[in-house]
Amino acid sequence: MDAIFLSASVPVPGRGDYYQSADPFLIQFAVRELITAALGRRLIVWGGHPAITPMVWAACEDLSVDYGHAVVLYQSTFFKDVYPDENKQFGNVEYIDHIESDREGSLQRMREAMISRTDLSAAVFIGGMEGIAAEYDLFVKHHPKTVVIPVTAPGGAVRDLAVKLGVRPEHLEDVDFSRMFHNALGIAPNEPRNTLGGNPVRLRRKP
Repeated sequence: MDAIFLSASVPVPGRGDYYQSADPFLIQFAVRELITAALGRRLIVWGGHPAITPMVWAACEDLSVDYGHAVVLYQSTFFKDVYPDENKQFGNVEYIDHIESDREGSLQRMREAMISRTDLSAAVFIGGMEGIAAEYDLFVKHHPKTVVIPVTAPGGAVRDLAVKLGVRPEHLEDVDFSRMFHNALGIAPNEPRNTLGGNPVRLRRKP
């Protein structure tokens, strides 16, 4: 079945000036709207980030979808000492062996494994820092004819990327994320969530 690659993070001081244009609330809002639109309808693939993984987990919980069958989380073992606690909640985590003492090399190895998946039919980019450009370049290299959605209103590296890609200024502040995702990803608002690739998604009852 089709999968959506999510590249997102919340910029922090000390790693470029991306944080100056970033709106953490809008980043969280955009991530949540993507999960709401796609969860249980498309497989969601992303690289573990301490600010994003808890957002995805919370959205999965609210929608009562078994995230072990609806998402795939990639994580480099380089960061094994700082994994978010929420990693333990996901039943489908791909741990990619790191390169000793090489953070960037380890990230590149994980990104290559994650982005070279043949089932990716679209990519969504939200917020972010220097990794956004690296993941965008890798994605278009492996999937040159697929849908790419730079979500610009939350700022960060994605906004810089969108300007370079020639996104028209009147579209940079679009915050109707729900409409954006449903239209660009071809997901109808009433599309059922009860199947993934022909297999039932188990709904979890909240206590």
